[in-house]
Amino acid sequence: MKYIIPLAIFLIGNSLFPQSNTEVFLLEVSKNEGGWSLFNPKNISNNEGYDNQPAFYDNNTILFSSTRNGQTDIAQYNIATGKIQWLTNTPVGSEYSPLRIPNSDDVSAVRLDTSGLQRLYRYDISTGNSTLIRKEAKVGYHVLYSEDILVNTILTENRMDLIVSNFEEEIDFRVQKNVGRSLHSIPNSDMVSYISMKGKEALLKSLHPKTGETQLITSIPGGITDMCWWPEGGFLLPRGNTIIKFSEDLQQDPIIINLSEYKNIHSISRISVSPSGKYLALVSEESPAKIVQKQVESYNAGNLEAFINCYSKDVVVRNFPSDTL
Repeated sequence: MKYIIPLAIFLIGNSLFPQSNTEVFLLEVSKNEGGWSLFNPKNISNNEGYDNQPAFYDNNTILFSSTRNGQTDIAQYNIATGKIQWLTNTPVGSEYSPLRIPNSDDVSAVRLDTSGLQRLYRYDISTGNSTLIRKEAKVGYHVLYSEDILVNTILTENRMDLIVSNFEEEIDFRVQKNVGRSLHSIPNSDMVSYISMKGKEALLKSLHPKTGETQLITSIPGGITDMCWWPEGGFLLPRGNTIIKFSEDLQQDPIIINLSEYKNIHSISRISVSPSGKYLALVSEESPAKIVQKQVESYNAGNLEAFINCYSKDVVVRNFPSDTL
């Protein structure tokens, strides 16, 4: 049966601001009979530039991609100590989308080399040494389903295609053209979820990587490109500065958590939940207030470069009144 998520609950303001800095926040989860809430947000990246793609390594460690020294490396944040260690330091490239490999201590991640080569690698958790997982394909996003089966999106022309790669049988099976970036193992099942972008509406679907069978879970309102599964069942969707939790059977009213009281959290683009369900990590763009403050400070300091960096690359600047629209 096809379920439709009510569009009305997503009609929440979501302004776009001309900047690209992102931060990773960690929040604690409170569950009780009265509902479900998030509290005590902490900026765990606290870094100028790109900080993104958080994934829980275990209940005490979060992996994420973070900019340093002009490149993007894999950071490991320890919740108990509040400290960051770096798993990678790759002068010839940058790493993205880190995930713990099932039944292993190692980590998988996509590496984009300075030469333009983009491949999927395996990283030793102790040394950071890497070995190639997939040699030829330009992997966008991935889930290692087992030691021999990889569910991945492959960059093809102007889209991403969903591919199941069987290393033992040396077979690649294309499940569908034009899918989104969000791939996840579904808890307590043999399935992997993905977002189909093929038709007029986005669809959350499940895939059995061994049989190739797919099933519709529900439709998703336009503009949502990320989701994650709740360990005890159900899933979460981010929208603006809110997170919406849906029940596993989609028969209960969604729980809407509004994080607008936290001024540093704005426009949530990614979310991840710890295996225990005790913590939630999210990615937020810089708040408008922080961007404006940067502009004021750079203007007062006469720093033109810093002032311009507050805007996105495609902003058009015109001289008034002679050069106007």
